[in-house]
Amino acid sequence: MLRAGIVGLPNVGKSTLFNALTRTRKAQAENYPFCTIDPNIGVVEVPDERLAILKPIAKTEKLVPAAIEIVDIAGLVAGANRGEGLGNKFLGNIREVDAIIHVVRCFEDGDIIHSSGGIDPIRDIEIVNTELILADLQSIENQLNKNIKKSRANDAEAIRAVELLQHLEEHLNGGNPANTLEMGDEEKLLLKSFNLLSSKPVIYACNVAEGEISNIFTERVAVHVRSMHHAECCIICAQLESDLVDFSAEEARTYLLDLGVKDSGVSDLIGATYRLLGLASYFTAGEMEVHAWTFKVGMKAPQCAGIIHGDFERGFIKAEVVSYEDLVAAGSFVAAKEAGKYRLEGKEYEVRDGDVIIFRFNG
Repeated sequence: MLRAGIVGLPNVGKSTLFNALTRTRKAQAENYPFCTIDPNIGVVEVPDERLAILKPIAKTEKLVPAAIEIVDIAGLVAGANRGEGLGNKFLGNIREVDAIIHVVRCFEDGDIIHSSGGIDPIRDIEIVNTELILADLQSIENQLNKNIKKSRANDAEAIRAVELLQHLEEHLNGGNPANTLEMGDEEKLLLKSFNLLSSKPVIYACNVAEGEISNIFTERVAVHVRSMHHAECCIICAQLESDLVDFSAEEARTYLLDLGVKDSGVSDLIGATYRLLGLASYFTAGEMEVHAWTFKVGMKAPQCAGIIHGDFERGFIKAEVVSYEDLVAAGSFVAAKEAGKYRLEGKEYEVRDGDVIIFRFNG
C-alpha cells in the first residue's frame, strides 16, 4: 500500500489532521512543538460516491472502499538538515513515504504557539522546502562521488546518472525542488532511484479556522505553490473534522450543515492525495460486495487482476469490462450486456478508473 506523509512546521495541525483523516484519536495533538516524535500510521478510506450508486445495481449491502496509508511525521524546524530539532528523524521518515501532504497554518489563534512567530504560510512553506533541498544537496554530493568513479570505467548507467545529478544540483542550488525540474520519461525513472526528498509529489493542505472556506492566507498559498512548486492545494479545517471523529456519518453531516458548512475539506484532500500518488480505482461488483480496488494508473489488465490474487494474474485469459458510466446508464448488468456495453479485453489493455471488471483466468 502506498503511503502519504503529513509534514509541516510544529503546531500547524498535522496530528489533528491525521486524526481527522483516520477518524481516530491515535495521534497526540498538543500545543507545544514535537508532541509527535515517532510517526503515527493509519489507513484512510478513499471517499468514492460511485460505490453507493453501484450498491443497488449489484444487489449487495457490503461496500469495500479503496484505502491508502497516511503517516503523521514529526514537525520540522529550520536547520533540520543539520539535525536541529528532530531533523534527522523527520527527514528519514519522509524518505519512506511516496507523497507528501504539506500542512500549512492559515488561521490566527493567539492561544496556539507558532514556532516562527506570526502567521506567514509562504515563509513556512519555504522553510520546509529549503530543508528538503539542503538534505537533497548532501545526498546528491554523495551519489555524484560514487557515480563519477563508476563513469571513469565507461559505465553507461553511471554516466547518465552523473549528467542528471549535476543538472539536479544546479537546479536545487537555485532554490528549486527536484519535482519542478522538467525531465523526459527516462530521466524521471532514473530520478526515482536517487530517492530525493524534494522529488516526491506534494499537495498543500491549508488549515483554516472553523467556518472559513478561504482567507487571505489561502489565496496567497494557492498562487505561490502553483507558480513556484507546480503543485495544488486543498483547504481544510482539521480541528472541525477531528471534532467529528466520534460522530456517525449522518450525525457529522447534520452537524456540518448546522454550521453552514458542507464539508471540512478532508474528503477532497484524501481524493487529491490518492490521485497525487498516481492511483485510481476499478470495481468488482456482485451480491457478495462492491469492492474498489486500487491500481497504479497505466497498469494493464493482468497486473490489476493480480491485485485481487496472484493466481488471477498468472492464469489471466481475458477481462470482461464495462465502464461505470455505461453500467449506471443501463441500470443493470443484464441491460448493459444487451446494449453491447460489455467488452472483452486482453493482456495489453490498460485498465481505466471506474472500470467494472470480471476477470477470466485458468486456476
